[in-house]
Amino acid sequence: MPNALIIGTGLGGLTAALRLSRRGYKVHMVEQYHQAGGRLNQLKKDGFTFDMAPSFFSMSYEFTEFINDAEIPMPFEFIELDPLYSVNFRDSGETYRIYKNLDKLANEFKAVEPDFRENIEKYLNSAGKFFHDSTDLVIKRNFRNIAEYIITLARVPWGHAPKMLRSFWSEVSKYFSSREVKETLSLVAFFLGATPFDTPAVYSLLSYTELVHDGYHNVKGGMYKIVDGLVKEMEKQDIDITFHTSIKSFEAQGSKVTAFIDQNDKKWEADIFVVNADAAVFRNKIMHKKSFSTPKLDKQKWTLAPFTMYLGIDKKLPELEHHSYFLGDNFKEYASKIFKNSISLDKPYYYVTNVSKYNEDCAPEGQEAVFILCPVPDLRYKPDWNDQEELADNIISDLGNRIKTNIKDHIVSKTIYAPPFWEKTFGLHRGSGLGLAHDLNQIGAFRPSNADEDYDNVYYVGSSTVPGTGLPMAVISSKLVVERIEKDYGPVHKKRTSV
Repeated sequence: MPNALIIGTGLGGLTAALRLSRRGYKVHMVEQYHQAGGRLNQLKKDGFTFDMAPSFFSMSYEFTEFINDAEIPMPFEFIELDPLYSVNFRDSGETYRIYKNLDKLANEFKAVEPDFRENIEKYLNSAGKFFHDSTDLVIKRNFRNIAEYIITLARVPWGHAPKMLRSFWSEVSKYFSSREVKETLSLVAFFLGATPFDTPAVYSLLSYTELVHDGYHNVKGGMYKIVDGLVKEMEKQDIDITFHTSIKSFEAQGSKVTAFIDQNDKKWEADIFVVNADAAVFRNKIMHKKSFSTPKLDKQKWTLAPFTMYLGIDKKLPELEHHSYFLGDNFKEYASKIFKNSISLDKPYYYVTNVSKYNEDCAPEGQEAVFILCPVPDLRYKPDWNDQEELADNIISDLGNRIKTNIKDHIVSKTIYAPPFWEKTFGLHRGSGLGLAHDLNQIGAFRPSNADEDYDNVYYVGSSTVPGTGLPMAVISSKLVVERIEKDYGPVHKKRTSV
């Protein structure tokens, strides 16, 4: 039975482990943190439970594909969100709820966009055509080289070409006139860790996934139930995880790595290795590849860094939706300057999850667990975070004003994670929250490959490799890397016919 060592236990690593186990590999995992999940993690404090980062997901059918491939039961329960989220504007005080039902959605925006119903159908039809013409062809496959990738791109109908040349903002501006609608629809660009002004229009397909194709989902009991469920399935298959283990170096013979070495000089040997750390960072810090040196990585485009807060509130907050975005009145200026820390954070834009809205067990009775995410510059542009308490106070004060509730005096638990925490704890380059950005020159075959350039038995899954960032992309990433391993090494045994 061949052995596989997986370094890191993010969603990509966990799903790759179960896919490989089903194919006959003996799998072991190592993790530097104290529990599995990577950024899909959990914080428990003062009687409150918080999801540390991801708070919802789309493309739930990718989880269905995964469990069918791994031949396991679905290990968690979806909760479809309705409304998907709400958006509040500071200047007007208006809150818009985003529904999949287009008639209800049109009613939300009737005062600012009278022709919304007609125009949203045109916009979503265009986005949907691109989704179906490109997703299976481009996103869900491996490429041996850039030439093969470009040849494949040429098979996408040429009518979509303009989407590669204009920004997401330009795309929504073709269909809508009000800033409220344009800014709301553009929020999906922030899911990629970027802004709609530097995100290509091709990602309008995300609007289609949220409003038509699948919507957004949470998980009963909290998002970390995904990790809990996968780990329980791994236990059934004798897949072990060794925690508090940081990889520092490696040994190789010829074109194969023979072992990775941890902080205690223990050698972890295997036939194949799958790296679920950031694919670009690992190539730099551990593999010492010149093409991934720190100066070269600094010149790449990275996603925004996360500034996160986890608040325990000693009262209920019925005014606060499950998922809410709080925007200001200077969207273009803020978005264009936030990357390089050239705008004040005294009036930040931020996202809030009322965790206990759907999962009451996450807070003591009569109280709320609240998660806040504010996208901020990475450590290249803002290395000093001594002002993190000031930013936290600004957000808490602004949120209280928005929902007309004194939050500050009701906080009984507060935890702040600024970019240095994310960089150190999860090995993120300069604290970038979602790895390499998704510019056209950093997607597909232009992204770091999921197969190592020098060693035949080293592979990568998850952040900063193909196909991209986000929970469903991590699941797809595990499918792609296992397909590559099977192609390189052949099947170990035939697929089981029963669970």
